[in-house]
Amino acid sequence: MSRPLDFNLLAQDIKLWGQALGFQQVGICNTDLTEEQPKLQAWLDRQYHGEMAWMARYGMLRARPHELHPGTLRVISVRMNYLPPAAAFAQTLKNPELGYISRYALGRDYHKVLRQRLKKLGEQIQAYCGELNFRPFVDSAPIMERPLAAKAGIGWTGKHSLIINREAGSWFFLGELLVDLPLPVDTPVEEGCGRCVACMTLCPTGAIVEPYVVDARRCISYLTIELEGVIPEELRPLMGNRIYGCDDCQMTCPWNRLSQLTNEADFYPRSYLYQPPLLELFSWNESTFLHNTEGSPIRRIGYFRWLRNISVALGNAPYQAEIVQSLEQHKGISPLLDEHIEWAIAQQISRRNNDCIEIQQPKQKRLIRSVEKGLPRDA
Repeated sequence: MSRPLDFNLLAQDIKLWGQALGFQQVGICNTDLTEEQPKLQAWLDRQYHGEMAWMARYGMLRARPHELHPGTLRVISVRMNYLPPAAAFAQTLKNPELGYISRYALGRDYHKVLRQRLKKLGEQIQAYCGELNFRPFVDSAPIMERPLAAKAGIGWTGKHSLIINREAGSWFFLGELLVDLPLPVDTPVEEGCGRCVACMTLCPTGAIVEPYVVDARRCISYLTIELEGVIPEELRPLMGNRIYGCDDCQMTCPWNRLSQLTNEADFYPRSYLYQPPLLELFSWNESTFLHNTEGSPIRRIGYFRWLRNISVALGNAPYQAEIVQSLEQHKGISPLLDEHIEWAIAQQISRRNNDCIEIQQPKQKRLIRSVEKGLPRDA
């Protein structure tokens, strides 16, 4: 365009355009993440990334957006709420016969939703400027989206390493649009965690090893989604009925009392994933799994890991002969699955035996008391 750009005005327009596209907040920051590089390297050196080899493979590129997309001057960071109405956290977690799926994964894959909106935002800016070099990212490239969101004023980094917003909690997705415009940047917000350590204390597996540091190897989200191999046996009982992801650190965060519900129908739960019976999910064959997870983030873990996760949850459920029978029927599909099935069966049998002992003991005590009543006082 012939007239010079007013970048202050453009930044205001970008935020309005973003909100019109369904983003609850839009912030802008520069690409300087040099303060994050030592933290990232220390995290990698401790092997906290587990089997996520790409974390180490790209190394410090994650902290250099301008190298990821040459010419980038600013990062436009966005957030979109995803918490559905009637999330049924407690109702699902307290019923060990149901499978708990992280609330973000109950509906459509967020990667597609956010990326399409970011692309539209980029095209709208491009049409206004006449020329723009941009690239959208939604958890799809080696980029440190949380530190960028913090720099852009979206929120602060909580002790669970997620971004917390003072008005909206933390139930939201993040996305980035890299652009080559010298837009004015936003101011980071003040941290609001204070002395609170609720997320650290109540993490089921103790994965938050220190404030702001998560050992992914212990995190249930990592174990059920990223880990391709065997789930460590000592962590299986701690997983309960969580079969895809974990929300405990967010559920316990006091700031999430202010959480905003999503108005995106795409993020509403699919009926067969909302408080689903474990045995029903375990009965899916591979075709059913692929059909029911079409367009869902769950599909990426594949059928065998899906069964692996459910096997662990069934092992943690109260004893049922039907559970043991179903586990037995799934043997022989893969060695990886067999290892978890054998463990789950052993847990079920142990629980059955313990239940029998608990039933017998009261009877035995009553028998002893009745016999004692008939004995002489000096016996």
